[in-house]
Order: sequence, then structure tokens, then C-alpha cells
Amino acid sequence: MVLELYLDLLSQPCRAVYIFAKKNNIPFKVKSIEMLKGQQFSEEINKVNILRKVPVLKDGDYTLEESTAILLYLTRKYNTPSHWYPPDMKKRGRVDEYLAWQHSTIRPSASKILWLKVVIPLFLGHQVPPEKLQDAIEDLTISLRKLDEKFLQDKPFIVGNEVSLADLVAIVELMQPLGAGWDVFEGHPKLLEWRRRVESAVGKELFMEAHGRILNTSELKNIRIDAPLQAQMKPMLLKMLK
Repeated sequence: MVLELYLDLLSQPCRAVYIFAKKNNIPFKVKSIEMLKGQQFSEEINKVNILRKVPVLKDGDYTLEESTAILLYLTRKYNTPSHWYPPDMKKRGRVDEYLAWQHSTIRPSASKILWLKVVIPLFLGHQVPPEKLQDAIEDLTISLRKLDEKFLQDKPFIVGNEVSLADLVAIVELMQPLGAGWDVFEGHPKLLEWRRRVESAVGKELFMEAHGRILNTSELKNIRIDAPLQAQMKPMLLKMLK
């Protein structure tokens, strides 16, 4: 039975899984889920993942959630090139270190900019207070500095001379604010050069294919939100703005 991946390419973790699987020629079938249309609340998703999140991997009767777990599962099952998750314990430790760190730093601050500038206005019908956006930008700026100084330093990639899962997970997160028209690489020439190296390592065509929807800012801003989903999400979004 072919591997099934439930994905929404507006989601950073979904893009990481998609790029990794395609780059490593892993055969899979995409089960497309559009979260801004509420499809994560469908009965189909509930049957495979009661958390109602993506990505989800379904391998026969085995189901796995959480992007990091999925990426590691794919490296082991398909024996992907070792640079993705190096056998050297110190290098592997650096990958693990970044994956653990980014969950509470890069990820929330980068995604929050898209939510504040695009997603929340779509649901609420008005822009958010500018100070909320400024706070998110300041948080991300701090995280970018730590990514640069602590993790990347003067190396081509986070772990050294070859791309790893750490770079892949990092780059998809930093592309998220571009969907809101905010270029995190502007004014960060070292990070921009790193982005270009990661793009080259995974393949420019594949990279742009995965990021096509998030970079289409005009389409994002004109997505129609169904009234029932709007009503369901409104209390949570208002809470985010407090």
C-alpha cells in the first residue's frame, strides 16, 4: 500500500515533509487538506488523526502525526542520505538541538506574522492593532539573531557543510512571513545566502513548487471563509489578540 501524506502546503511543517519526501524519491500519495476551509475538522481527518492537525502520515494501518516524528520515520524507513540526519552523534545532536529549540522560538514568531497580517483579518473582517504586529516582528528579530549567532554561525549549513533536517525545518518556517508580504531575509545577508544554499540543495524547482501557495499573497488575502468556520474560529482568534 502506497504511503499517504495528509498535507496543506500553507503549513510550514507540511512543506518540510513534502520537500523531504519528493527530494528523496519516496513514493507517496498526497491527501490535500485546506485548513482555511476547515477541512481539518472533517470526518475523514478525524478517522486518521483525532488531533485534527496536519501533516499526518498513513503507512498501511500505521498512522503518525507531528512533522518531526514523520521526518525521522522517513529517514529511517527509506534509508535516506545520511546528511539529513547524520549518524555522527555530535552532528545528530546539533540537528536534535535545533529541532527542539525552534518549536518555541522561530516557529511561533514567524507564523504569528502571517496570522496577524492575513489569517485573522480574513476571519474577523478587520486589521489587527499595529502594536500586535510590531511585537511579533520584534520577537522574530530576536529569534533570527539567535539562529544566526548560535546555530548557523559561519557554517554553510546549521550542522556544517551539508544540508540537514535542521536546515529544512528552519527554511520553511522563515518563508511563512513572506505570505504576509514581510521578507525576513531583507537586511540579513548571511541568512539570505544560507537560504540560497538550502534552495540549491533541495532543488530550486521543488522549493518553489512547495512554496507556491504561501508566496501567492494576493490569493491568500482573497480566500473566502465559510460563515460556520468563521463563527467557530472567532473566539480563539479574539483570545489571541488580548
